Amino acid sequence: MLKKLMPALAIATAALCAAQPALAQSASNYPSKPIHIIVTFTSGGAPDILGRLIGDKLSAAWGQTVIVENKPGAGGNIGADYVAKAAPDGYNVVVGTVGTHAINGALYQNMPYDMTRDFTPVTLLASTPNMLVVNNNVPAKNLKEFIDLGKKEGKMTFASSGSGTSIHVSGELFKTMTGIDMQHIPYKGRASAIPDLLGGRVTMMFDNMPSSLPLVREGKLRALGVTSAKRSPAAPDIPTIAESGLPGFEAVSWFALFAPASTPRPVVDKLQAEVSKILKMPDVSKKLLDLGLEPSGSTPDELAAYQKTEIAKWSKVVKDSGAKVE
Repeated sequence: MLKKLMPALAIATAALCAAQPALAQSASNYPSKPIHIIVTFTSGGAPDILGRLIGDKLSAAWGQTVIVENKPGAGGNIGADYVAKAAPDGYNVVVGTVGTHAINGALYQNMPYDMTRDFTPVTLLASTPNMLVVNNNVPAKNLKEFIDLGKKEGKMTFASSGSGTSIHVSGELFKTMTGIDMQHIPYKGRASAIPDLLGGRVTMMFDNMPSSLPLVREGKLRALGVTSAKRSPAAPDIPTIAESGLPGFEAVSWFALFAPASTPRPVVDKLQAEVSKILKMPDVSKKLLDLGLEPSGSTPDELAAYQKTEIAKWSKVVKDSGAKVE
């Protein structure tokens, strides 16, 4: 039997050896044409901020054009699917989110892609708490008063930047833990949701901190809490939801770079190394921290392991809430 297998093994070994120089060459020549960074939501939010910041720095470092494209819709699924079906050569990557790569698989009944099999993890970019913000006309100054108000008055509405986002499931988790009757109002991105929140047409929103913190500082919205386990260094005066009456409440948003499945590892490693270096630059780090984003720069394997634990966590939250999207 072994003798029969020897020719096949020899062929396979030769093919593998021949492939190694090609992979090394593909990494040494990369990038030789413009790179497209796909952002799965509209401009102004954390994914867009990260995509454009990294795109500018990559372009400067490599002397190659980096094009940032916004492809919003379906809770980020449209943009993520675009990259899932792109050529696996490192020239199309996506700023994935906890929604597109950990939540949507459990929430959407008809997913156009597989959150793990169709992608190659590159690096975790950053994480941030969500912030519970309400219109200034809401007669509640803190979380306890808000929960009491919700239980007394009944119907409340909570906005999100789309079904399946961490903003959406943070609201579902809050609804489950408080028992408040809340209706989800999904928008095509936070840029569409914020005007209705400011105008009082929706009651509340669990927005990403980089988006809402400037509005809170300007006095245009009222913050009742952050969704992380600890207070954010960017806004230490705002208490956590867990410490304000809902022990165990935690819902952190994260953003990561993913390439299509089968992208050569040398290309992935080259991209990861450069992006990680960018995230450590003092000016980049300071800007992100000031916005409430904690920069990361993980290895591909670390991102893959983290994604696995996040999928398990959010699958349970979606199941417990009963939320579903067609």
